[in-house]
Amino acid sequence: MTDTTEQEAFWKGEFGNDYVDRNTGAGWVAANAAAFSKILSRTQHVEGVLELGSNIGLNLMALRQLLPAAKLSAVEINEKAASSLQANLPDVDVHLSSILDFQPETTWDLVFTKGVLIHINPDKLPVVYDLMYQASSRYLMVAEYYNPKPTEVMYRGHEGKLFKRDFAGEILDRFSDVSLVDYGFVYHRDPNFPQDDMTWFLMEKQ
Repeated sequence: MTDTTEQEAFWKGEFGNDYVDRNTGAGWVAANAAAFSKILSRTQHVEGVLELGSNIGLNLMALRQLLPAAKLSAVEINEKAASSLQANLPDVDVHLSSILDFQPETTWDLVFTKGVLIHINPDKLPVVYDLMYQASSRYLMVAEYYNPKPTEVMYRGHEGKLFKRDFAGEILDRFSDVSLVDYGFVYHRDPNFPQDDMTWFLMEKQ
């Protein structure tokens, strides 16, 4: 087990519990379904999905609608969020664990993060990239705040908790057999399915 980073302690504790209460609702699931329908249209034969940092499962709820027969798995550090996810989607294989400690015993067709890498200690990102690569049998996807250069942003009055950078570019540079399939942006003022200015990147192992 790795030493807990300040970012992990932040999400595992009271702030993470409060986040669970703030981020609920059918609107989030609808917006996620719209985004994932575009992403999945560029894939083939996705029968197993692993989400790293699932929170209460708003992404997996959308994926369950789009991939009703797929095996869904999740890794979540916050116990309250993991319990909520398991209650709402009892068929999901939920691992209550830090992403940095998770050791996969199988692989999935698609491994993804959405709004999670931005909260990882930047020094630990290579660990997560290696995990995504190891756990994926074909596709990797990240949907995060993009910035061409690493930068830190104040997050709800907290320092050291949100970082923007070119996560996908770092993955592509790290693994020579991973290539970019597609990418897209979801604007917070989208009239139908707004997201929090997320940029997604779909990549494939060759």
